[in-house]
Amino acid sequence: MRPYFFPLLLLICHFSCSSKSQETPVTDQMLIDADKTPGSWLTYGLNYSETRFSELNQITDQNAKDLGLAWYFEMGAERGVEATPLVNNGIMYVTGPWSVLYALDARTGERLWEYDPQVPKEYGGKACCDVVNRGAAIYQDKVYVASLDGRLIALNAKDGSKVWETLTVDQSIPYTITGAPRVIKGKVIIGNGGAEFGVRGYITAYDAETGKQVWRFYSVPGNLELPFESKAIEEASKTWTGKYWEAGGGGTMWDAMAYDPDLNLMYVGTGNGSPWNRRHRSPEGGDNLFLSSIVALNPDDGEYVWHYQTTPGDNWDYTATQHLILADLPINGLERKVIMQAPKNGFFYVIDRTNGEFISGEPFVPINWASHIDYATGRPVENPSAAYNDIPYEAVPGPNGAHNWHPMAFNPQTGLVYIPAQNMSFFMIHDPKYKFNDPSETMAIAAGDWNTGSMLVSGEREYPNFGKLLAWDPIKQEKIWEVEHFAPANGGVLTTAGNLVFQGTSDGRFVAYNAKSGEKLWENPTGTGIIAAPMTYELDGVQYITIAAGWGGSTGLGSTFSETQTTGKIYTFKLGGTERLPDFPKKKSNPKLSGVTYQIESEADVMLGAKLYLNYCFICHGNPASGEGGRIPNLGYSQTEVIQNLEAYVLNRALASKGMPDFSGRLTQGDVEKIKAFIQISVDASQE
Repeated sequence: MRPYFFPLLLLICHFSCSSKSQETPVTDQMLIDADKTPGSWLTYGLNYSETRFSELNQITDQNAKDLGLAWYFEMGAERGVEATPLVNNGIMYVTGPWSVLYALDARTGERLWEYDPQVPKEYGGKACCDVVNRGAAIYQDKVYVASLDGRLIALNAKDGSKVWETLTVDQSIPYTITGAPRVIKGKVIIGNGGAEFGVRGYITAYDAETGKQVWRFYSVPGNLELPFESKAIEEASKTWTGKYWEAGGGGTMWDAMAYDPDLNLMYVGTGNGSPWNRRHRSPEGGDNLFLSSIVALNPDDGEYVWHYQTTPGDNWDYTATQHLILADLPINGLERKVIMQAPKNGFFYVIDRTNGEFISGEPFVPINWASHIDYATGRPVENPSAAYNDIPYEAVPGPNGAHNWHPMAFNPQTGLVYIPAQNMSFFMIHDPKYKFNDPSETMAIAAGDWNTGSMLVSGEREYPNFGKLLAWDPIKQEKIWEVEHFAPANGGVLTTAGNLVFQGTSDGRFVAYNAKSGEKLWENPTGTGIIAAPMTYELDGVQYITIAAGWGGSTGLGSTFSETQTTGKIYTFKLGGTERLPDFPKKKSNPKLSGVTYQIESEADVMLGAKLYLNYCFICHGNPASGEGGRIPNLGYSQTEVIQNLEAYVLNRALASKGMPDFSGRLTQGDVEKIKAFIQISVDASQE
């Protein structure tokens, strides 16, 4: 055998072996051992415990100042970007608006392939809070993404070709999916949203190989004239009164999940009631299980094991769908297996994850709906005025919550949980004229179509709005440090073994903090507000930090806090990175609207126009002339010809390709004239 053959053989073997290692499928054991392979990011929260704590420590509190851009990827997305990217085999999988999935080279940001599920743009009218998507799941040789219109799709992870697709919802009803799937024991698990419109929440497990349904768990009971799906749902029905099922009940499970392999328990957070107002939803009272709860299920069959309800008889849209974190904590001399949550209602909870026992709960921000939690019962003690009967009540937190979906993180080295906290209070009052809006007929995003049973009104605030990064000791139940932000609705959080915390902000900055002290160590502009959470990975001995930047979401539809507002991008940083940032041109200031003609007969027409605007326009466009808008423009700053021809957009689908709802059949030409009048008169009043 010739001597040069041996090096050639070794070279062939090297490339062959490398190729095989680069295509290593994600197994159940890899997901269980995710902490042991910190170079990858295999599932939404990094690991089954959803800690978002990485053991990578090449980047530290000592050298974070040397971070520079390694690469960026232009998504071209005009709406909110909420995804946490995944990385495996050197490939990054990240989703954007309209549930589009991108596969990128994690070393360079080069696009390898793209999959667009082609969500019909009119379906955006069913989404309460933008056409967002929080990420994908990977398992074996597939990557999974759920589309806004309720499909779960399995793709070949190597080339993006579709393997299977299954419809998980009734599309005649306003169900949506914005969350990231999770994979547990060969099953892809996904929930859905839509409680504001009037749906019944459930979560479903599908066989990862075939897409066939394995089990489904409903969070609230259905029609009493039909058989109960489980014993747990039968028991839950005893906590409801009236014909609650007519409004769906709510309880949608649209985000939070975690899993303990040792206990073989998965945990899911459930959402708010439909309608919000419990006087309409369950007129004779009751806790309304399993609304606003943490529920433990057996992942093999979806059977109920235990629950803890954070807000019994929810009355304020206080979902418990916020991030769940599992940890083992020393409490009163004993190590306890706990689950931690900072839901919308403003209390930070530590619960025994083996049985649902309440351990502790204290406010992490100012609240006024409850005075405290009774430690003997684990129940909040409500403020009587918080029932908002016929007197306006400033709900603190408001329906956006003290903490929303933006992921928090737990660092076992510091023992602290890092929370994107906020306040956006609202004045709420009972709506005596509420009538159920049938979800099968509610096809457009409009506040008037939401099944809330309450009204949001104006008032003089006692509690200021804020946004902050909060470091919380879950054992002592106390704040250790906090960083005040410019505005609410800031991004999710990552913490690392380098004594670092990373977070993006609503005013367009990506920042690194000292995890122990909160000292700012580094920041970088991103050209647009950030709502997503960062992640980190390692390739070829280099640690990278990635953030998906793209302003949007429930707050970002109608408001913005950054001086620039670019399209969505994926930014990846490393020590010594020298790639140049893209240009961030400042937003052009538009003049206020003027010169619109309209046909109205009386001042009453203007008042009706105001009501119609509030019902059908406000949620996306905001108050006319209150600001130039967010991802969707404020109509008070529109060009005159746009408002002059408003019926083209409202009734004739002129912007249907961008997701503008079709209001024909629900608004008339006369209604549009009244809305025009209200917009112009509001602008004129703002200039006086």
